Amino acid sequence: MATGPELQSLQDLLHDEMIDSIDEELELEIGDEFLSRLPPGIADETFPVDTTPPIDRRRYFSELLRLQRELVKLQNWVVHKGLKVVILFEGRDAAGKGGVIKRVAQRLNPRICRTVALSAPTERERTQWYFQRYAAHLPGAGEIVLFDRSWYNRAGVERVMGFCNEDDVQEFFRAAPEFERMLVRSGIILIKYWFSITDEQQNLRFLMRIHDPLKQWKLSPMDLESRRRWEEYTKAKEEMLEHTHIPEARWWVIEGNDKKRARLNCIHHLLRQIPYSDVEQDPIALPARARKPDYVRRPVPAELHVPSVF
Repeated sequence: MATGPELQSLQDLLHDEMIDSIDEELELEIGDEFLSRLPPGIADETFPVDTTPPIDRRRYFSELLRLQRELVKLQNWVVHKGLKVVILFEGRDAAGKGGVIKRVAQRLNPRICRTVALSAPTERERTQWYFQRYAAHLPGAGEIVLFDRSWYNRAGVERVMGFCNEDDVQEFFRAAPEFERMLVRSGIILIKYWFSITDEQQNLRFLMRIHDPLKQWKLSPMDLESRRRWEEYTKAKEEMLEHTHIPEARWWVIEGNDKKRARLNCIHHLLRQIPYSDVEQDPIALPARARKPDYVRRPVPAELHVPSVF
């Protein structure tokens, strides 16, 4: 057992590990307060002031880490029971879907919880049954799949941008509920989230991305065009919810204007959609390293080392 200076050294190491864990989350927060650094005059003077007090940062991180610990328990339960879980994250561009997905998956085993974010379909995929390329990513037993956008592209971006015709859309409205009922009958737990933000909030977030070099990659020509077609997207969303909100796979709307509250609310809600319990884990004991008297570690050639710049 460590004592004295050795114990203090161990405590320091554990403290550093804990701080590093918090810093990992803080790194994801860089840019969330970017509004104060926007060039003068870039924000719309008519932008409404949000009178809701921001969530205390200490409480935010405390609650996030608590919820993420629960997500680990849920992950263990999914594996233990062989559950198959699919979670869809939909919403307008810059609504905060990606940020929530990162926080859900951040502490989980990527072999168990994986994110699917498909690019535009290939020429071959365009000739397939519409749901085929999504079905290929559905989970097996003991897996969780997070869809960063999903088959609902047809009811949203594809419809608004003219990548499909109205017959395709109406067929989607007929087929999607049946497809989802089949998934649920097969034993898949299907949860669907729509992230909602206001017109003004999306406009502000786009401006932040334009003026933040770390986030400019998030803006595509399609995103910029979506700003012009705000009302068309609204009508498409309303019709999508009307046709695909079914008892077997209902929609849940997340208010996304406040990113931090949206993350906490979504994870909190998600944890209540799948009843779970603690799974008893076998105790883990670190074995002593085997040492052989004839083993001699060879020096690493100097030219293989990365320069110590920092």
